[in-house]
This record gives sequence, structure tokens and C-alpha cells, in this order.
Amino acid sequence: MDTSVLEDLGFTNAEIKVYISLLELGTSTAGPIIEKSGLQSSVVHMTLNRLVEKGFATFVKEGQRNHYQASDPKHIEDYIEDKKDQFHAILPQLLSKQSMAKEKPETITFRSFKGIREMLQILLEAGGKRHLTISSSKESLRMGEEWWKSYHRKRAAKGIDASLIFNESLRSWSAETKYNKTEVRYTKQGFEPLTETIIRNDKVGIIIWSEKPFGILIHNKLVADSYEKFFQLLWKQAKP
Repeated sequence: MDTSVLEDLGFTNAEIKVYISLLELGTSTAGPIIEKSGLQSSVVHMTLNRLVEKGFATFVKEGQRNHYQASDPKHIEDYIEDKKDQFHAILPQLLSKQSMAKEKPETITFRSFKGIREMLQILLEAGGKRHLTISSSKESLRMGEEWWKSYHRKRAAKGIDASLIFNESLRSWSAETKYNKTEVRYTKQGFEPLTETIIRNDKVGIIIWSEKPFGILIHNKLVADSYEKFFQLLWKQAKP
């Protein structure tokens, strides 16, 4: 099971291991949890206390021993909603502080899959009516197929059309049938690019799909216009 989404929600590696062990064990004392999770005793006890504090686990004391039980996984969704409400309460203040900045960077670097997701979210909110992609390859699916489907659903819901130039290796993915408001063309098979470029309004996102991917976001209208002209040249050469 891919537990990276739990890491994105703020769970530590120990919390994930202990919580999943509890789900599989049902009601349990600390001993079986230590054995199943493979963590040290002190780490498990400390982690159980944190899970209880966060509401992801409960316990009943019987004699000298605590018997723990994982909370329903659906409670994680409630936890997310609570965090969203708390964030929305301070968002106006954060935006106000951002507007006070005298200079805003034209180039920002993002690292790891988490960073790439953050950059793509910025591009999603970049305005404009077109989403252009150059040289997407099968390496991009390391983000997760369901993640990309969700991303493009949000994009289409904003009324933004997508024109995507994919490498031939992604033809079997059939993005044109999975994404709404999307047109796809393909480059010739053979060369598998590690660099993907996304153009949105006055922003350009460049993703390098190395072992540890990283991205570069450029906020410059002239640069974005230049990349869009380059896209048009490639679009004419690519095939449906």
C-alpha cells in the first residue's frame, strides 16, 4: 500500500507504521504493535500517545496495561476538514503579508514529489484559459495515475483547455479519454525525455524527472510567451 499520502497529511513514518499495525491487529497491547511495526519499544509508546492525542487511536486500561485500538480511517477525512477550516481562517492574513513583499522572485525551485505537487498546484491557479505541456513521458506517472486524473479534473472544472504533447511511451495511457477538455499529440518513439515543461498564462513549470525529481517555476510573461511559440512549433510536428 502506498502510504505517501499519509506523509503528505503530516503523519510521521512511525505514526504510519503504528496506525496501520493497529488497524490490522484490532485491539492490542503495545507488545504485538512493537513486533508488527518493527519499531523500538520507546518509539511505539511515544507514537501511541501522539496518535491518541490526535484522535487516531483510543485505549482502555485493564489492570496495568493499555489496550489500544485504531480509530476509524474515515476520521482522517474529518481531521483534514478541520485543518482546512483552520487554514482558511488565517489565509486572509497570509495573503495580506504576501502582498506587502516589495520584490517577488521570478524563479522558484521545488524538490521531491511533494514539491512537484506544490508547483503544479501553483500552475493550476495561474489563470488563463490554456494548459500546455511539452514532452511528458512515462516517468511522469511516478506521481500516481489517480493523482493526474484528479489534477486534470480540477483543471477542466476551471474551464481550462489542455493541449498535451506526450512521448509515444504514454500513448497507452490514453490521456485523451481520461481527461476532459484535452487534446493530445505524440512525439516519435525512441527518446525518453526526463524534462517536462508546462506553460500556464505567465508561468512556466519545468519538471526534471530524475530519481529525486525537482522543478523550476518561472514567473515571467515574456518567457511564457516564448515557450508557447516553441510549443506551437512542436504541436505541428507531433501526431495524434
